Amino acid sequence: MSITRILVADPFEVLAVGLRSWLADASGLEVIGHAPTGQAVLERLAQDPVDLVLMEVSMPGLDGIDTMREVHRRHPQVKVLAYSALTDIEYVNSMLIEGASGYLVKDASQAEVITAIRTVMSDKPYLSPAARESTLRGYDHTEKRMDGEYIGLTEREREIIRLVGLERTNDEIAKALFISVDTVKTHRKHLMTKLNVRSLAGLVRYARDRNWI
Repeated sequence: MSITRILVADPFEVLAVGLRSWLADASGLEVIGHAPTGQAVLERLAQDPVDLVLMEVSMPGLDGIDTMREVHRRHPQVKVLAYSALTDIEYVNSMLIEGASGYLVKDASQAEVITAIRTVMSDKPYLSPAARESTLRGYDHTEKRMDGEYIGLTEREREIIRLVGLERTNDEIAKALFISVDTVKTHRKHLMTKLNVRSLAGLVRYARDRNWI
């Protein structure tokens, strides 16, 4: 039986140690390393590609979403399973849009972790119940600190949604950010997909709830 080589990407090494113990009795699964930052993930994969990365969304420096984007671009054959306590729709959808094969919540049982790994390694998507509920429910106001660290959207997407919230037109946004109108439209489409909102009003409400306007 072939071995699925797993890299754990998380700021805390203790998680990798715990997962290594959990998977010790799971046939064909082996944690072979730990990367505490997104940059460390990319450096490790450049030297020794693995089969699967269990990736925390919130990491210092290059966050999980930006890391996911780079892993997918540089190593498209490597599966990535997001493994995080964050379940807001912007985190879940952002990871999936950037190429993650699934999203597993950190309170998952040992059995669910193993099931999730085997599922994505079989080329099937996996969403834990909390992540699935988030994507089905769509964006709603959360208790997240408005001034806290935010990693669900790119900096450019945050700029655009703020201007949308200020009721700027596509032309006005394009001029303000020195980009084309088509680029603005593309960003707006991506924002609506990530946040699972169907209207401009939904984007405006999101910006207002985050105190960005």
